[in-house]
Amino acid sequence: MLYRKARFSDTETIYNLIAVYAKNGEMLARSRNTLYENLRDFVVAEDEDGEVVGVGGLHITWDSLAEICAMAVAPEAVRQGIGTGIVKMLMEEGKALGVKTYFTLTYKPKFFASLGFEVVDKDRLPYKIWKDCIDCPKFPDCDEIAMILKKH
Repeated sequence: MLYRKARFSDTETIYNLIAVYAKNGEMLARSRNTLYENLRDFVVAEDEDGEVVGVGGLHITWDSLAEICAMAVAPEAVRQGIGTGIVKMLMEEGKALGVKTYFTLTYKPKFFASLGFEVVDKDRLPYKIWKDCIDCPKFPDCDEIAMILKKH
C-alpha cells in the first residue's frame, strides 16, 4: 500500500469514498468545494493497481492541536490496516508541525480507541474547533463522539 498526499486528480474518488459512509450516516458528508479547499489536509492510500482505497485528513485547528478527519476506506478494503496506516502518516505530518494533541469527532470510536484515542466530553475541546460545524446539518445537535490522543 502506498500512502501519499492527495492530488487534484484524487478529489472525485475522495468525494465518493466519503459519500458511501455519509449516505449510511456513518460519517459527515463533505462537499467537493470543501475537499478542493482543504486538499492539502488529505492523504490517500493507493493499492498496487494505483486505485485510491482510503483517505484521511489532518486539519490544524489551533496551537499544537489537530483533528484527524474524513477517514474513509473503500468497503472492499476494510480491516486490512489501511485506516491505521493513514492515521500514522497523518500523525507523522503532525509531529513535523509540532502537534501535541490530536482529536477526532467520529461515529467509529472502536477504531480510534485501538489507536490510543480516548473518549472525552466535547466541552473539553476548544471553541475554535466548532467554526467548521456551523455549516453542518447536525449543528448544534452534534451526535459524533469526541476523542483525544495526547502526544506521548
